[in-house]
Amino acid sequence: MPATDLAGNPGPTASDPAPSAVPPGARRVLALSTVAFTLMFAAWLMFGVLGLPIRDEFGLTDVQLSWLSAVAILNGALWRLPAGIAADRFGGRVVFTVLLLATALFSYLISLAGSYGMLLVLAFAVGFAGNAFTAGIAWNSAWFPRHHQGFALGVFGAGNVGASVTKFIGPVLITATAGGTYLGFVEGGWRLIPVIYAALLVIVAVLLWTMTPRQDRKPGAGRPLREQLVPLRQVRVWRFSAYYVAVFGAYVALSAWLPKYYVDNFDLSLSTAALLTATFIFPASLLRPVGGWFSDRLGARRVMYWTFAIMLVTTFLLMMPNGHVVVEVSEKHTSAGTADVLPYSIGLWPFAILVFLLGCSMGIGKAAVYKHIPEYFPTEVGSVGGLVGMLGALGGFFLPPLFAYTTAWTGLPSATFFVLFLLTLACAIWMHFTVLQMLHEQSPELADHFEQPTPREAHV
Repeated sequence: MPATDLAGNPGPTASDPAPSAVPPGARRVLALSTVAFTLMFAAWLMFGVLGLPIRDEFGLTDVQLSWLSAVAILNGALWRLPAGIAADRFGGRVVFTVLLLATALFSYLISLAGSYGMLLVLAFAVGFAGNAFTAGIAWNSAWFPRHHQGFALGVFGAGNVGASVTKFIGPVLITATAGGTYLGFVEGGWRLIPVIYAALLVIVAVLLWTMTPRQDRKPGAGRPLREQLVPLRQVRVWRFSAYYVAVFGAYVALSAWLPKYYVDNFDLSLSTAALLTATFIFPASLLRPVGGWFSDRLGARRVMYWTFAIMLVTTFLLMMPNGHVVVEVSEKHTSAGTADVLPYSIGLWPFAILVFLLGCSMGIGKAAVYKHIPEYFPTEVGSVGGLVGMLGALGGFFLPPLFAYTTAWTGLPSATFFVLFLLTLACAIWMHFTVLQMLHEQSPELADHFEQPTPREAHV
């Protein structure tokens, strides 16, 4: 049985590399997997911008539009567990190459869609790209020593910034190329974007296959599948999954939802809405390495406390509806009538700043969640990371329709953030009570040192 440290984590074994050694080829794996993941993430969430011109062309309702993004997110969640296990068993190099080529094919076919039904099918198919995340987590965990994993996984996870790529290039290209035809068969406008992604995905697939080490690391090779799935019985894994719904599922949902929110509620152009959405996406992605660095040094649990605290404050302010309290004034004090008190409204820039802070906390929190996994499950990163990623991304599938339905039921656009507030609050409470239970179980002798009676009380 391997030795453990004071935190109960497995210690190094005789076969481990030196603590400071990063194996040759590891940095190439990290760099190319991050580039590939960034591009696949961009293709996965392209409907966040393409959805608005698609809505105009096909005459879709907001609920129909929300399902277009949701089905892509769904397929990017369903296969995350198998993708993580496959990367452990067969190597991330093979899994990534397959995902890149499959995403390229389906991305190109989107440009040919002629009906809403076909768009739904192809949006679901291109969602395969989202499963690259757990494959990359397993792949990079296999190549980096434990004390470097938080930062390495944070760098890889920063590929989430791909969600902003379409926000930047989409509106400009859609406007500039609308009505044109390129290479004799590619239509301009929104249909040009998926064709560009398809070409780039093929190029990156070739680079990744030829430049990463041929002798890949496969920590799950030869191990029975049942053995890899045993940790999934632990409640801890499902708790980590709930955290990831809050910090990643909500991030995916907002990345797709915010452009429409800005356009509909602040009367902005699509290009301006896309740029403001990028101010949420960038910190929620690029701060992931910072979250990994903090988690390596301060501990993932402490980072999660700060993450949930900031998320609760920002979502509370964002969920407040514009309006005021109406008070009836009696004739005894002044002329009869009503008075408006406690007015509340949030303008564009305060809203954007709060969303930016929300993105910062999510970016740091995403790394902290995944820092837990190789610490607690060093030989089952593929399966555990796969389940956590799958359930987190499923949150991104359910949230956009939930945003649409709660907004329709209440008539309040800010109901979007009320949903996120409740989700974050539930996760924070679960984490805190789990920590208290762990402290009590590991140090029961401390229970007698709290609330002790004073000498006078002791004689009463």
